[in-house]
Amino acid sequence: MFSDVLYFVLNVLFSLFGIALIIRAWMYAIRLHPFNPYSQAVLRATNWLVSPLRNLIKPSNRVDWPSLIACWLTALVYLLLMWLILTSQLPSGEALARSLVAAVVTMTKWAFNVVLWVTLIQAILSWVNPLAPIMPLLHTLTAPLLDPIRRLMPNLGGLDLSPLVLLVLAQIAIMVLQRFAFTLFGV
Repeated sequence: MFSDVLYFVLNVLFSLFGIALIIRAWMYAIRLHPFNPYSQAVLRATNWLVSPLRNLIKPSNRVDWPSLIACWLTALVYLLLMWLILTSQLPSGEALARSLVAAVVTMTKWAFNVVLWVTLIQAILSWVNPLAPIMPLLHTLTAPLLDPIRRLMPNLGGLDLSPLVLLVLAQIAIMVLQRFAFTLFGV
């Protein structure tokens, strides 16, 4: 019972922090203004880990390597803690090597979760409150993903199905990555 509760709490905490790091890297890639209050929250929540890494590794033009490496480290610690909780023992050398790759898969799964939730929130708000203060931010985050889909989709007038297509694709990717991560590391 206690291990189930601990598993759940750690899963939520590590996933939220990993997602914040993914959002930070995404904000850097699309050049989102850092003084946005939502951006500030993400930056403040993740600075304690990203800032020291930024001293060692410099971001490139469009890729925030320190944030991505911080996310990978978060995923690695998460997987090792989950292994320890589920098996009550330390992973073997072979399992430890597989966890390095499984951490990349976990990061990618978190990234698709961000895509799924941001798209879903934007779609719901576009029906309920299209003038919500967060809508410009959501539009900025999702435009690079939705615009290529919109170009491929037939024009249905006022009906935009591109968020639905993106939601389905993101969910399929999450399912495939979850299965792959489980076969790779067992967590």
